[in-house]
Amino acid sequence: MRIETHEVLPEVMLDEAWRLYSAAFDDLRIMAVQRHLMSREDFDAQMSDPRVRKYLVYEQGHGTPLTAVGTLTNDLAAAPLISPDFFRHRWPAFYARRQVWYVGFYAVHPEHRGSGVFARLIEEMVKIIAPGVAVVDFCAYNEDVAQLPRFVLGVLEDIGEVRPQRLDAQAYWSYEFPAAS
Repeated sequence: MRIETHEVLPEVMLDEAWRLYSAAFDDLRIMAVQRHLMSREDFDAQMSDPRVRKYLVYEQGHGTPLTAVGTLTNDLAAAPLISPDFFRHRWPAFYARRQVWYVGFYAVHPEHRGSGVFARLIEEMVKIIAPGVAVVDFCAYNEDVAQLPRFVLGVLEDIGEVRPQRLDAQAYWSYEFPAAS
């Protein structure tokens, strides 16, 4: 397994990264209320944003298929859906030292789920994050059904000491009005 990091993903790599990202999150289009799949335009913008570190995982050496993509940033302004003020208040010392990291996404191609690539990607990111705080958001499906926070915790516990904490939750409610009788 080979892992590359990029500040800006070269344009020639965008299509392959987009195809993997799209395949990895395609099922969430109908399982999560909040959009978890960026538009192609948003994806390309994030891949060209030097504030966001990109991780690309390949099966073996050069010329082998891309198996996973992930993003990580300690410039919280680069993550438009989170509040930097929350993190500045919660972890002032880590925040001041730019040691609060946001994982934008982990995308593993469906054919490579269960192969260990996800754990390897997490391990690689921890090399940059520790010591510090990593924040990841999971939709209810990935939390309750796929058990991703539990899996991530298992990987992190194998690396060393870690203190997990659920920070927040967003609930979506519907109020359906049946047709008048």
